[in-house]
Amino acid sequence: MKNNSQFIKIRRKKLGALIKDARFYVDKTPQECAQIMHVTDLRYLDYEYGVLSPSLPEIEVFAYHLNTPLDHFWGNTTLSDSLISKDDIDNEKLIRLRQRIIGAKIRQAREEVNLSLDDLSYQVNIPDSQIKTYELGKVPIPLPELEVIANIFNVPIKFFFDNQGPIGNWELQQQTQNYFSELPPELVSFIIKPVNRPYIELAQRLSEMSAEKLRAVAEGLLEITL
Repeated sequence: MKNNSQFIKIRRKKLGALIKDARFYVDKTPQECAQIMHVTDLRYLDYEYGVLSPSLPEIEVFAYHLNTPLDHFWGNTTLSDSLISKDDIDNEKLIRLRQRIIGAKIRQAREEVNLSLDDLSYQVNIPDSQIKTYELGKVPIPLPELEVIANIFNVPIKFFFDNQGPIGNWELQQQTQNYFSELPPELVSFIIKPVNRPYIELAQRLSEMSAEKLRAVAEGLLEITL
């Protein structure tokens, strides 16, 4: 009996911390979360402080509206641990770094199509000295000018997007979430079941094989089944 009481007390405090973490992660106010759970502002704050605990239906609705996995409220990791906080990014430093990377990509693409600075200057109608400062990353290139240069190089504007930095990782996560949300419900149900993970990993390995190796695998399966 005593152990159960102690467990409930500890669990209440932990659950409160996880609720607060979920709220901070999506940048909602306590008042907004209280409305989601259909409780008073004071009662909601009691949930966060671990004075009281919400019911399972309240947590389910809360998780649904905050787009937070239910497993979060039984885990040991805060949501803020899963991603770099936007507040932790040095925006000025990131912009300068991206400026240099874009400049290097402009030069790379220009050399691949065998265009001189003079040729590009003529086509874009920008002084070659200005283009050189772009390529060196000394000054930022205005987006419309970058789009014109991309068209000249016959590359999509995404060629210049951040692919490996914090913004690139954020964009990839957004795309993954959007793609996953568009999958048929039965396919989502299949993917999220742990028992089906070996099939997903097999599909991944097959996708990495060359056409010749896939043909050999298919022929081997035919021999087994015949």
